[in-house]
Amino acid sequence: MVVEGGWREDRVGSALRGENPAVMRRLGAGFAAIGDVQFLPGYSVLLTDDPAVERLSDLPRSRRLAFLGDMERLGEAVERACRRVDAGFRRVNLEILGNSYATLHAHVWPRYGWEPADLVKLPVWLYPRERWSEARYALGPQHDGLREAIGAELDRLGG
Repeated sequence: MVVEGGWREDRVGSALRGENPAVMRRLGAGFAAIGDVQFLPGYSVLLTDDPAVERLSDLPRSRRLAFLGDMERLGEAVERACRRVDAGFRRVNLEILGNSYATLHAHVWPRYGWEPADLVKLPVWLYPRERWSEARYALGPQHDGLREAIGAELDRLGG
């Protein structure tokens, strides 16, 4: 998750204030947001709804389970939407890391059969650095259809 200027400096606070433009839906224990980069179309992030929480273990058990349930729901929504939009869709990878952005969040990475052979079986984090910063992969209006499809799947899956 890239952190830089504006709402990106306070993703959770801006989501709570309704000012985070990446947010697709409010879920039970967090916010489903589309990712800043889309070199793997459909990349999404689940943000906690408590900016003070850094680790899953910081939450009481009921909130942990709610966050993990939201993560599973977002993962399934991304899977359904990406499968419908791209025949090359293979699976989703779900990750909770927190190494560069301390507030609790989970990554939902769609994976595709068209990925380069040397990268398709590796963690997304091993993609070349330029994929993370090239303008053509930046979140923009060209991703609105996929964003809407993921949101609609979240609605279908309910709470």
